[in-house]
Amino acid sequence: MLTPWGDLPVADSHVHFFSHNFFTLLGAQRGGASVEELGRILSWEMPPADPRELASQWAAELDRHGVATASLIASLPGDHLSVAAAVEAFPNRFHGYFMVNPIADGALGAVEKLVGAGSLRAVCFFPAMHRYSIQDDRVAAICGLLSGRPNTLAFVHCGLLSVGVRQKLGLASPFDMRFSNPIDVHGLAVRFPSLPFVIPHFGAGYFREALMLCDLCANVYLDTSSTNNWIKYITPACSLRDVFRQALGVAGPGRLLFGTDSSFYPRGWHRAVFEEQAALLYDLGVSVDDARAIFGGNLTRLLG
Repeated sequence: MLTPWGDLPVADSHVHFFSHNFFTLLGAQRGGASVEELGRILSWEMPPADPRELASQWAAELDRHGVATASLIASLPGDHLSVAAAVEAFPNRFHGYFMVNPIADGALGAVEKLVGAGSLRAVCFFPAMHRYSIQDDRVAAICGLLSGRPNTLAFVHCGLLSVGVRQKLGLASPFDMRFSNPIDVHGLAVRFPSLPFVIPHFGAGYFREALMLCDLCANVYLDTSSTNNWIKYITPACSLRDVFRQALGVAGPGRLLFGTDSSFYPRGWHRAVFEEQAALLYDLGVSVDDARAIFGGNLTRLLG
């Protein structure tokens, strides 16, 4: 992709794969509403029933923008097969992430089976969403399993959690912010030093805590995804440029993963996020080698 540094390979570390099954699961939470009904409410393009067709759409969308690869996230427990099918259809374009509720019955065995199959490389934990502590022993068991497998990682959502599609559909979001602090990840990161832990959105409001965690643990990474509107909660006021400057100073360019938080059509790939972040990093004097790492090299190194 053409960037301020010239032509660089770009990998997006954060794309939600809103599959047909994802909307089916949401519809069940809305009184059995059909996928078509949800589409009318959202004014979005509903995905085809076959996840491989949606994967083809995303591959074409990435081609249109010049993006080399993307990490696809199964955004509800139970939608892992959709992302696995996408990765199997385009193994050179996509990495597979899936959400798990570690306190659900059979979670550890399910993770072992799914990661062992090879298409899914990252487990996504959303403690506030599923109302558990990341320090729970059942989380540690999953992380222990991942730590023994190269090219896998743990993705831990911290901070502000607001799921736009749920809001638009009028679905309750009984999330619990008590379980949102990145500091809670410290014990796990120390216990499993070979396992990379990714904190998205710079900690989504817990920026100071995310930086502290990065400073203490060399296996903690920050993803840069979304518009990062959580900045409005920071006092004294700061800008996204300030956030990048501080993150570079503490975590360094080797532990930042570019992402957009893209998710639905017709918007498609959220290019505006890329353009803003590339401009800010260039203005901060980031070298071409460091830009190459942030915009794709770090993710490739982690996942192979």
